[in-house]
Amino acid sequence: MSPLSAARAALRVYAVGAALIVAQLLRRCVRGFVEPVFSPQPERVAIVTGGTDGIGYSTAKYLAKLGMHVIIAGNNDSKAQEAVRRIKEDTLNDQVEFLYCDLASMRSIREFVQTFKMKKLPLHVLVNNAGVMMVPQRTTEDGFEEHFGVNYLGHFLLTNLLLDTLRESGAPGRSARVVTVSSATHYVGELNLDDLQSSTYYSAHAAYAQSKLALVLFTYHLQALLTAQGMPVTASVADPGVVDTDLYRYVFWGTRLVKKLLGWWVFKTPDEGAWTSVYAAVTPALEGLGGRYLYNEKETRSLEATYDPELQRQLWARSCQLTGIADVTWETFSGSGLPGRA
Repeated sequence: MSPLSAARAALRVYAVGAALIVAQLLRRCVRGFVEPVFSPQPERVAIVTGGTDGIGYSTAKYLAKLGMHVIIAGNNDSKAQEAVRRIKEDTLNDQVEFLYCDLASMRSIREFVQTFKMKKLPLHVLVNNAGVMMVPQRTTEDGFEEHFGVNYLGHFLLTNLLLDTLRESGAPGRSARVVTVSSATHYVGELNLDDLQSSTYYSAHAAYAQSKLALVLFTYHLQALLTAQGMPVTASVADPGVVDTDLYRYVFWGTRLVKKLLGWWVFKTPDEGAWTSVYAAVTPALEGLGGRYLYNEKETRSLEATYDPELQRQLWARSCQLTGIADVTWETFSGSGLPGRA
């Protein structure tokens, strides 16, 4: 990627953010954001990655308020213990706990899954929420570019390792659900299958947008596999909008200034940002229905390229290679043919 392409990527990302901020401001002025109401979810178990603060914390708290057993997956023990204490106190739900999981480490992800499975718990909801945004060029423990490694590959591996438990926990009429948090920046993302690690020329904006685009493609292919295998599991994408969190450390100074001065008005609160994730996790309206892109608790169209089954398959195959996961795409569709193929 050339410097000119990097500048274009940055402008496109900030243009999307500005458009969303204006839309959110208009909505707040006209009718505001109304908290959805959901039925209690007793005896259901959820894992929320990045549940120690921001949208993840609000998601974990809301699910706990509904009576779920909530497991927060994160890499900051002290912050997590405080989050668990506060959620228990606010929701009067003692079934909230923390398990260490560093999404920048495949070893840590595998250890987390092993620890979780030793608890012999079911798993009804997996919320792939954690992520980094616009960070300087750096790599994960396994040598992956951080946006791609943490935001996307970490959740790809985690989801695949938990699919057997999700399958066993779901039932006809009460499917288990995978909810993956992307963002509107996926609309300006470009997937470079020849350089997924952004090694040729690094742009934080392009890398971030690519990771969010990859999450949408991953979700759609996952849903196709789940449907073909007849699994009682669904997968959808949640777009939280522009939310007032601590992820803006590395963004353009003008954006940080707007957030500091007007964030309380034009940005969503973390609770408001979490509503779409919670909706995707529990609403009866989505029972048995996956492969949806949800924004403001409603289904909407994602980038047209995300519906390309060939692009979905290529990314999935590459991701399996990078994480050591067996690619079951061909054997899954061997009888009925691959989606999008005559």
